[in-house]
Amino acid sequence: MAALNELAQIAAVTWLNIRNIPRRPASSIVSVIGIAGVVAVFVAVLSISAGFKATLATTGADDVAIVLRNGANAELSSGLSEEAVRLIADAPGILSDAQGPLVSDELFVIIDVPKRTTGTTANVPLRGVLPAAFRVRPHLKITEGRAFTPGLNEIVVGRGAAQQFTGLTLGSTRKWGPNTWKVVGVFEDGGSVAESEIWCDVKVLQGAYNRGNTYQSVRARLQSPAAFQTFKDALTSDPRLNVSVQRESDFYAEQSSALTALINTVGTLVAALMGIGAVFGAILTMYTAVSARAREIATLRALGFSGAPVVISVLAEALLLGLAGGILGGAVAYLGFNGYQTSTLNFQSFSQVTFAFAVTPTLLQEGVAYALMMGLIGGLLPSIRAARMPITGALREL
Repeated sequence: MAALNELAQIAAVTWLNIRNIPRRPASSIVSVIGIAGVVAVFVAVLSISAGFKATLATTGADDVAIVLRNGANAELSSGLSEEAVRLIADAPGILSDAQGPLVSDELFVIIDVPKRTTGTTANVPLRGVLPAAFRVRPHLKITEGRAFTPGLNEIVVGRGAAQQFTGLTLGSTRKWGPNTWKVVGVFEDGGSVAESEIWCDVKVLQGAYNRGNTYQSVRARLQSPAAFQTFKDALTSDPRLNVSVQRESDFYAEQSSALTALINTVGTLVAALMGIGAVFGAILTMYTAVSARAREIATLRALGFSGAPVVISVLAEALLLGLAGGILGGAVAYLGFNGYQTSTLNFQSFSQVTFAFAVTPTLLQEGVAYALMMGLIGGLLPSIRAARMPITGALREL
C-alpha cells in the first residue's frame, strides 16, 4: 500500500507540475531554444562526417580489388609500371566479359579548379582511365553528353564536380598542363566519390604530364567477393611484383577515417561547450520554476507528500523541456542541412571530395538523447532544492 501511495503521489505532483509549464512561458521557451541550438549544432556538424563517410562507403565494393604499390596508402603516392599492370591483369579471380577482363589501369593527378561558392581554387582529381573503367564500375552512367573518345583531349565530369566547381559544364573548355580539354559528358555513380572527379583517356594524361607508361592504381572486378584472397595471394606472392591489394570497400573506409575522426572530435567538443551553457540555462529555468512553486510545494509537503514526488516532478519537467528542445533542434538540423551539397579536402588523397550532409536517424536519436541528458542535469540541483525546502518558511508566505 505504501508503494502504491508513493506512486500515486508521484503521478499527481508530476502531472500538476507539467500542467503549470504554460504559466512560465518565457523561461521555458528560453530553455527549450537553448537546448535546441546545441542539438542543432551537434547534429549538423556530425552530419558532415556521416555524409562524407557515406560517400566513400558508397564507392567501395567487396567484389572489386584495388592494387597499389606496396607501402602506398593512397593513389597519389603509388606508382605501377606497364609490366606490373599486365601481370595484374593476368591474375586469377578476375571477372571477364565479352570484351575481356574487367581491369582498369588508372592514373591520378591533381589539378586546380575554382569553387563556385568562393572562387578559390581547390584540388580536384583528374583521373586517366581506359574504356574498361566504365565496365569495372557498372553503376556509373553518362547522364549528359557522351563518353570521351580515346586519344583526344576530352573529359567527362562527375555530377558533384560539375555542381561544385566552375568551368565544368558540358561543352566548356579548360587548360590544364599543356593541353586544352573539352567537357563532352557528365556522369553519375550513385553518389560515390567518383562523382568528385574528372575523367579522361589515360594515354592522353600520361603524355600531358610526362608520366611515360606508368600508372598509379589498378582496379579489378572479381568473380565474387570470395575470389579476393586468391587474387591477392597470386599478386603478393609474385616476386616480379611489389604491390599491396585491398578490397575497394576497405580502401575507402581507411580513406575516410582521418577526416571523420577529426569532424567527430570537433563536433563533440563544440557540442559539449555549448551544452554547458544550455545546462546552466536549464538550471536557471528550473530554479525559477521551483521558486514560483514554493508555496505549492510547501503545501504538498504539509499535506504529507514526501520529497520523492517533488524531486521526480521537477526532473520530469526538465526532461520534457529537454525533449522539446531535442526534437526542435533535430528538426532544424534536418530541414536546414540534410542533403546540402558541399566539398571538402580528403587528407589521404589531398583532393576535394563532393558529398551531401547526412542527418541520419541515428544522429537524430543521439541529439535527442543529448538533449534529455542536458535537461536531466539541469533539473537535478533544483529538484533537490525543492525537496529540501523548509515547509514552515514557505507556508508563512501564504
